[in-house]
Amino acid sequence: MLIDDYVSELDRALAGPSGAKRDLVVEARDSLADAADALESDGLARAEAERLAVREFGPITDIAPGYQRELTAMAGRRLGLLLLITVPVAALAWSMIWRFYPTDSVSWANRPDWYSPVSRALDLLQLAVGLYGGLCVFALGRGTRWIRRPQLVTRWLGIVVWLALPVTWGLSLLLTTGADLPLNPSVFLPGMLANLMSAAFWGLQLYGATRCIRVTRTA
Repeated sequence: MLIDDYVSELDRALAGPSGAKRDLVVEARDSLADAADALESDGLARAEAERLAVREFGPITDIAPGYQRELTAMAGRRLGLLLLITVPVAALAWSMIWRFYPTDSVSWANRPDWYSPVSRALDLLQLAVGLYGGLCVFALGRGTRWIRRPQLVTRWLGIVVWLALPVTWGLSLLLTTGADLPLNPSVFLPGMLANLMSAAFWGLQLYGATRCIRVTRTA
């Protein structure tokens, strides 16, 4: 097998973040090319040098699992970092909005009895997801020396996000539209911007969670 064929097969065998996957494949290609160049300088024909370099590098079945474990851990770390960043930012943005909205203090004082418990539950849920993301970042970084199957950390992080997002969305919708406040924050300019930001964050989190589940299936 020549280098181009080997590298193409390795690329098809891997799944994960595109940039990191490309870097690993390019690194493998460069290592193979350097080995083939050295063999060619010793007098071998180019094709034979490439075949020997590929044979010494190892079969795909031996090389791909190690690369895939690295990609799987990287997908989990990226999602965990995304949660660490986006969850506090979204929570801070909404807490600032609720300080100034609604402007009618009487209506705010007469909000439904369920409003505060639901709001507190949403805050706790977001805090838990953000902290779990941080723990996963540690587990998939320095913690890998103590964790025997880090791919399970990545998989469960994706599952937790998939389970938490619908609940988060439902509670947020209840708070913004179900409280019968005099103005809906979705038509209040800062509220509109916060809604757009939250939707963008949820989309990124859902994408990352889907990728985590997919790469662990490959692993």
